[in-house]
Amino acid sequence: MFCALGTAVCFGTASVLQAVAARATAPGSGSGVDAVLLMRVVRQWRYVAGLALDAVGFVLEVAALRLIPIYAVGAALASSLAVTAVTASRVLRTRLSGIEWAAVLTVCGGLGLLGLASGAEGHETGSMALKVGTLCVGFAVLAIGAAGGRLPGRARPAVLGLGAGVGFGVVEVAVRLVDDVSPAAVLTNPAAYAVLVGGGSAFLLLTSALQRGSVTAATAGMVIGETLGPSLVGVIWLGDRTREGLAPMAVAGFVLAVLGALALARFGEAPTETVPLSEGADELGPGGVREEQGGA
Repeated sequence: MFCALGTAVCFGTASVLQAVAARATAPGSGSGVDAVLLMRVVRQWRYVAGLALDAVGFVLEVAALRLIPIYAVGAALASSLAVTAVTASRVLRTRLSGIEWAAVLTVCGGLGLLGLASGAEGHETGSMALKVGTLCVGFAVLAIGAAGGRLPGRARPAVLGLGAGVGFGVVEVAVRLVDDVSPAAVLTNPAAYAVLVGGGSAFLLLTSALQRGSVTAATAGMVIGETLGPSLVGVIWLGDRTREGLAPMAVAGFVLAVLGALALARFGEAPTETVPLSEGADELGPGGVREEQGGA
């Protein structure tokens, strides 16, 4: 659980750095799978620093997935929004409302319950069909990006964010399906390729969603995509369980952590600058365009 929380700290801090870099970058091709935008944004040191933190977080994530159930790791990853919110409030002087501070505490409480209730990870290694299916889902994320990039309005970032969440979820599941790390076994395991395809696709979609569109819609979709599906796969096919008699506590902790993260969805990308807003006013969206306020 400490590894999972370390992952959340790394990912949450990286989001602040990458947010500033993405908004300072000229638009790319406008596609949902926008390699041009990615090539431009990686030239900024803040984005590179964020990627370095992402790399450290990924190592901690792999360690966590080897020790605790996927549902606990997924909830911890969603909690990175709480880290982003607190970091943005300090670094970018973004003001958190009382409700958002309550959401941060809710996330922490939910993770505490999960930490107490989670058992060891399941010992099922997954069938070859599950490994191939995970790789297929990774490729499907690219198709979601291509289709989502053509959608208008708030539908675009919502679909791209959900697709990115599914891609990150593919990584969570695939890491558990790589049971033998010898070179020969890795090269013949479809799940090993799913890690690369799912992770790479997710980064492309999330960068496109956050560069132009509603941050709240994109992040809410991502949280749902990276928590629900992988958690069900872990319980149904990989044998993830809770401590004896503590299943209700684990469910409550998971729900609280995810709901708290959704309440903080606007911090999926911290703004580069904030302006005073009167209650009920519109909020500055990407590129300085005002967008309608909305919660997750």
